[in-house]
Amino acid sequence: MITPPPSPGALRRPALPTPSRRSFLVGTGLTAAAAALAACSGSSGERSSTTLTIAYQKTSTFFQLDDLLHKAKKEFEAANSEVTIKLNPIEAEQDQYFTKLALMNGSSDTAPDIIYEDTFQIRSDAAAGYLMPIDEYLDGWEDWSQFVDSAKEAGVGDDGKTYGVSMGTDTRGIYFNKTIFAKAGLPADWQPTTWEEILAAARAIKEKVPDVIPLNIYAGKAGGEQTTMQGFEMLLYGTDDVLYDDSSQKWYTKSTGMLDSLTLMKTVYDEGLGPDLDLALDATIGSRVVSSLLPEGKLAIAIDGSWLPGLWMSGDNEWPQWQETIGLAKMPTQTGQGAGFTSMSGGWTLAIGSQCANPEAAFQFISIALNEENALKYATENAAIAVRTDVADSEEYLSYNPSFEFFSGLVEYTHFRPATPDYSQISSNIQTACESVITGQATPQEASDTYDAGLIKIVGDDKVQEA
Repeated sequence: MITPPPSPGALRRPALPTPSRRSFLVGTGLTAAAAALAACSGSSGERSSTTLTIAYQKTSTFFQLDDLLHKAKKEFEAANSEVTIKLNPIEAEQDQYFTKLALMNGSSDTAPDIIYEDTFQIRSDAAAGYLMPIDEYLDGWEDWSQFVDSAKEAGVGDDGKTYGVSMGTDTRGIYFNKTIFAKAGLPADWQPTTWEEILAAARAIKEKVPDVIPLNIYAGKAGGEQTTMQGFEMLLYGTDDVLYDDSSQKWYTKSTGMLDSLTLMKTVYDEGLGPDLDLALDATIGSRVVSSLLPEGKLAIAIDGSWLPGLWMSGDNEWPQWQETIGLAKMPTQTGQGAGFTSMSGGWTLAIGSQCANPEAAFQFISIALNEENALKYATENAAIAVRTDVADSEEYLSYNPSFEFFSGLVEYTHFRPATPDYSQISSNIQTACESVITGQATPQEASDTYDAGLIKIVGDDKVQEA
């Protein structure tokens, strides 16, 4: 059975609620709202209550959300003929998506009504006034009882109010090509127990299968949060250090774990075990790993997210042979210490923009998009770890993707990013440190010192402590 993400208390599956057919938009109420709030958003700054704009990410390898939102749009508009859903896909990689979304949120004329929002940005965007609290709508939504506690907490801002409804979570591990491993004399059931064993396998591949990339660890600034989470944090949280102390609410400086993590990245690129720099520094490297490098046998080992198999199940990147070709391994801690393994988890939400003129309608759309049927569709097709207990327990979910059991099993080792408003700035600081090391612009010690200086500049002297 798939284990939901950890929560403060034991999770028990509540009885499946009877689906509510109540419409948030009825007759005269909608007409009055439309008259009061104007017909359309535009140059005057007035907002429409009859058109809801949804901003979300879409790429060649991430189209499942687009499919879900088109389905939910039809279902919503069938029930609410007076309101039109306008889908506004932002076709960009993750970091560029964040940038474009921030620009949209900067003006009342362009701010979306509904936003595909990363959990790590909930607190900062709520504090910036970009998001609207939705507690009053959640209180009347029967389905909310199906969401696990950690998923509910993922949408909470610094003020204790809820700003987003979780779409699912994820974990991260190691993918390896068993065909390449066989050529290098490595086992098909490979499970490294230390960082050194990962390096040893990559070195064997470089020697015996020289025409492939032995190992990919994301380390470029253009990769954005994938460099921070799939790259750096998968290393750091396998040391004896972390980024942030929840009890003191302070960030760590002079971290040995950071120095060791940057040193490993330097080793990978100095020894030619990673991709060439022109690829490593390319913003599309994440998409290329899933669409070509792994399927075409050009990459032997990839530290990456649980969603990759979902992209190989169907669609433009369908790869029927992946189950026979790809092996899965847990990410070991640095020396096998502690729990022995580590992972990182994140997730995304649907949130309501603070400029939305018809939040009731916006929430109804979210409730349709994330009901049991649609949550199941999205969790299976996007290879997400389900955060609704009714979905996580369903046989249709459990049998859909053979990787679900493995990646859900990593929840016991997983860590979450610090949920602070300044995390996004600190994440960028991490990316700069990583890139400076792999390009030879700085030694690991210099990059760590520069990170510390940047960290203090972001949060202040009173918000840091030595590791």
